[in-house]
Amino acid sequence: MAIKGVIFDFNGTLFFDTDLHNRAWDIFLEKHALKLGDDEKNQKIHGKNNAEILSNLFSNDLTVSDITRLSIDKEDIYQSLCLKHKMELAPGAVDFINYLILKKIPFTIATASDLYNLEFYFKHLDSGRYFDMSKIIYSDGTVKSKPDPEIFIKAMQALKIHPDTTLIFEDSTSGIIAAENSKVKKIIIVKSINDDYSKWNHGVITDFSAVDRSLFV
Repeated sequence: MAIKGVIFDFNGTLFFDTDLHNRAWDIFLEKHALKLGDDEKNQKIHGKNNAEILSNLFSNDLTVSDITRLSIDKEDIYQSLCLKHKMELAPGAVDFINYLILKKIPFTIATASDLYNLEFYFKHLDSGRYFDMSKIIYSDGTVKSKPDPEIFIKAMQALKIHPDTTLIFEDSTSGIIAAENSKVKKIIIVKSINDDYSKWNHGVITDFSAVDRSLFV
């Protein structure tokens, strides 16, 4: 059965910003006398929402106000780093999205980012040109963090598509597990940094021009 709907993770998948997030976390953690290696970031940070990350880093007793304050502090660092670089979607992404539009295949984003960063992307990446904000599933305080599949299930519900005809693009360990747990037809891993994906039985791309268009026929 052909793919009838597409869900994109965002950070590290549709926007190659993993290095920027890592640098932002390093700066933020240093301010708080903490440090994580790259492997630890992949396990404890990538694909997860800030509420879970910060609670694990500091204390499960953090208040909502504490999490909001710390989250904005970290994301202000990240956004300042983004603005020092050319901000653009992943290689081949715009052409692929235009292909989906041409074929009238619904698509959306399911991201661990919060509204603070989502609005930043809509402003600086012109995301509103391609994506309907009302159908994007993001970390709003109610969605469980990956690897729970809830974020992808909600995205499928927003698009009114079935797992049997859905394709998910992901890059992080927690995101790939969440995608698998959502029981979708196909998962494609997007390799934006030098991660080892050999343990996964999914196709890997570095450019969206490599996506097999016959999946949609």
